[in-house]
Amino acid sequence: MKITRREALPVFAAGGVTAAGALSGLPIIGSPKALAEDLSTLMEPGPLGERIVGDENAPVTIIEYASMTCPHCRAFHKDVYPTIKEKYIDTGKAKLYFRGFPFDPSAAAATMLAECSGDKYFSMIDILYEKQSTWARGKVVEELFKISKLAGFTQESFNACLKNQELLDNVLSIQKKAAEDYGVNSTPTFFINGTKYSGNMSAEAMGEVIDSLV
Repeated sequence: MKITRREALPVFAAGGVTAAGALSGLPIIGSPKALAEDLSTLMEPGPLGERIVGDENAPVTIIEYASMTCPHCRAFHKDVYPTIKEKYIDTGKAKLYFRGFPFDPSAAAATMLAECSGDKYFSMIDILYEKQSTWARGKVVEELFKISKLAGFTQESFNACLKNQELLDNVLSIQKKAAEDYGVNSTPTFFINGTKYSGNMSAEAMGEVIDSLV
């Protein structure tokens, strides 16, 4: 899926947001196409570096591509991830790399705000999923600002984040590489030690895969 810079970025004025619901009216852009599955660079960090949970020396690597507006991604993080974290990540058997794959402009904005939150990145991811139903539809910008304030954003820093062209370019380049090189065409998509699994996995299914690799 290709999201253009113009379509992904809301319009701001010097005094603040001038189109509070701008993102919500934007359509999903096209449809994702898996062009190849060249995994030779899968472990190379992208332009934003890596967001990792767990011991970097853990024998099992889980890479998750997720869209912040995806209900299946939310279900994974709400119902499955806590079990995987407790049983495998916290015990040093696995680590998780979280990579944004925004399916629409609203998800792109949420991904940018998580990146701008610095060391509160995963806390932002948690609350964005928790409150997905309140911000992913309707007054997206207004609701995202309410959430961002919990992470210490001001109106000024919120606006600056969403106007950061370089950040948006980097977010979209990660999405493009995943689609074109790794065949990612849905979310969530997981790579567990290089093997691809598409769709929300149950804790039992993911646990079986991890157990077979430890």
